[in-house]
Amino acid sequence: MTDHPRVSFGLKTVPAHTTYDDILRVWQEADAIPLIEHAWLWDHMLPLFGDPGGPIYEGWTLLAALAARTERLRLGLMVTSNLTRPPAVLAKIAATVDVISGGRLVLGIGVGGTHQPGDISVPREYDAYGLTAVSPAEGVARLAESCTIIRRMWTEDVFDFEGRHYRLKGTRCAPKPVQRPGPPVMIGGWGTRTLRVVAEHADIWNIPAHPHNTVAYVKERGAVLDEHCAAIGRDPAEIIRSAQMVADYDDPAATRGTALELIDAGVTHIALGLRTPYPEGVAHWATDHVIAPVLAQTAHS
Repeated sequence: MTDHPRVSFGLKTVPAHTTYDDILRVWQEADAIPLIEHAWLWDHMLPLFGDPGGPIYEGWTLLAALAARTERLRLGLMVTSNLTRPPAVLAKIAATVDVISGGRLVLGIGVGGTHQPGDISVPREYDAYGLTAVSPAEGVARLAESCTIIRRMWTEDVFDFEGRHYRLKGTRCAPKPVQRPGPPVMIGGWGTRTLRVVAEHADIWNIPAHPHNTVAYVKERGAVLDEHCAAIGRDPAEIIRSAQMVADYDDPAATRGTALELIDAGVTHIALGLRTPYPEGVAHWATDHVIAPVLAQTAHS
């Protein structure tokens, strides 16, 4: 083990095949546990697992409700689809949630639905909601423009924007977010072109750690991000490295092991994904069996 910078842990509750009351229960339990520093939802309109006709809550609406019912946790969507809402609308929503939360929002955003060979989840969801999937290259270009628009809405009184994909005139955002110059921006993704946008615009970079994105791959993608930062003259240490991983209720030792591997790979911001149904006391379980032991081990390494 090597010396580590400070590590933070949070929980991610996917709002599908569950209820508002159950999610609220988990978030309020977590809000009272200092070792849990952040909490997350996702941004889909149809479930990606189980019955596609099952219940699922819209992410930003639910986030606003949870912001009003918690006091301490940093919170956000991990991550918002850039293609679901126009960027100016998203910036306005985010400013509102930051005010509701008293300045606790992290704006998570990613490319969103793109055309991928063999994928069925994006066409199903986007067709159902009248959304338009785009090519990966266009999705990345749109994300870069959106990041610029969002930052300007939070920092300027009024402006026009003329981009390739978005055009705005007389754009305003009042009230501004509580956080100045605005909430931290987390960009999720791992493609090489997306990582260039991360280097240019992100405060936090997020990547899922799962069987397809191994810890070694997370580390390799981090090296690509470092190269992009060098190319534009940005210190890569300015960007917090974040990963999301699934918490295994039946094998907490394996969960701890993955978290420690991620930390060794340079990750300092970890979201533990909780599977539904959420057990009673699950936030305390995560703290006692994963978060506290991992933090203790890294502190003494």
